[in-house]
Amino acid sequence: MARIAGVDLPKYKKCSIALTYIYGIGRTRALQILDKAEIEPTKKIKDLTDDEITRLRATVSEFTVEGELRSEVQLNIKRLMDIGCYRGIRHRKGLPLRGQRTSTNARTRKGRKKTVAGKKKAPRK
Repeated sequence: MARIAGVDLPKYKKCSIALTYIYGIGRTRALQILDKAEIEPTKKIKDLTDDEITRLRATVSEFTVEGELRSEVQLNIKRLMDIGCYRGIRHRKGLPLRGQRTSTNARTRKGRKKTVAGKKKAPRK
């Protein structure tokens, strides 16, 4: 099992798919990395030699991935909240920020609300 950027890559998957397990690497970037490291994208992780894994590590380290990228994204969100722009306010309130409707279908951002039954009034005497 190869460990790259602090992530254990699955042994039995092709290199192009396995690299996407690293945060910040999608299919396109994975193919770019493999091309730069001169590794066949269809080759499985378990079949890589130590030299190829070293080249792969070196190529991945050129990009911002995993913890560094996560902290960068968090700092960007914090900056939006600090300057008080529309997107920052939506982040602060936990609402969708990209123009989606909120009267229905915003459950992922808003969360599930507990329904409270209406209280019956006691009859007057």
